[in-house]
Amino acid sequence: MQLTPLQSKLFKIYYLSEKAVTLEFGNEINENILQKISHFNSNLNKNPFPGLISTVPAYTTLTIFYDPVIVINNKSLSGLDCFERVSNYLAELELKDHQSESSESSLVSIPVYYGGETGPDLSAVSNHTKLSPEEIINLHSSATYKVYMIGFTPGFAYLGGMPAQLATPRKATPANTISAGSVGIAGVQTGIYPLTSPGGWQIIGQTPLKLFDASRPKPSLIKAGDMVKFDSIGAEEFKHLKNNSDAATSY
Repeated sequence: MQLTPLQSKLFKIYYLSEKAVTLEFGNEINENILQKISHFNSNLNKNPFPGLISTVPAYTTLTIFYDPVIVINNKSLSGLDCFERVSNYLAELELKDHQSESSESSLVSIPVYYGGETGPDLSAVSNHTKLSPEEIINLHSSATYKVYMIGFTPGFAYLGGMPAQLATPRKATPANTISAGSVGIAGVQTGIYPLTSPGGWQIIGQTPLKLFDASRPKPSLIKAGDMVKFDSIGAEEFKHLKNNSDAATSY
């Protein structure tokens, strides 16, 4: 087992377990690091090494899971152990990667009905920020957000780029149940709950879109690196989209 991280020009490679390594691209959250992670992740998945199972991008890291039996027995990989073999492959992939284009990303439009029963914490955000509900809705829906990572629950998107005026602390006591599609604020971030679950974010609205569906070829509607815009809609349109099966995948 090798615990000492290996260094490349783009990232440090850390041993995580006998089945995983973590690449660290930096130590602060910013769009430049996110682009590097998204691009390398896309390139790796297009050029996988034998035994690659999955990759998990985060704010500053990319974790790579693999089958150690396949890795150690594959003659195309060089190294004394799995960590060295995978690390050598990743470092070599970085050297070969001369593409200047960023990884594929999409602009995803998310309709949101703000306030009312679907946004029970809009008044709490208003009290904290000293902004009216209308000002909060206008600010929240006017920004373009970057999907920094998917986590917490399958398909949960952490979005960067929220106007600073909207920053609001988490709830002191988390709610036992937050409905799927709920749009919330926690600190300087905004996010969307893809599944019904407990949570402590301040819920200001809800989207009728189904953000995560395991039966779809691509279960998550949005991915790390995508851009997101929120569109404010009324109660009738929310009900229509909620009851329309097409709203499960598009808008």
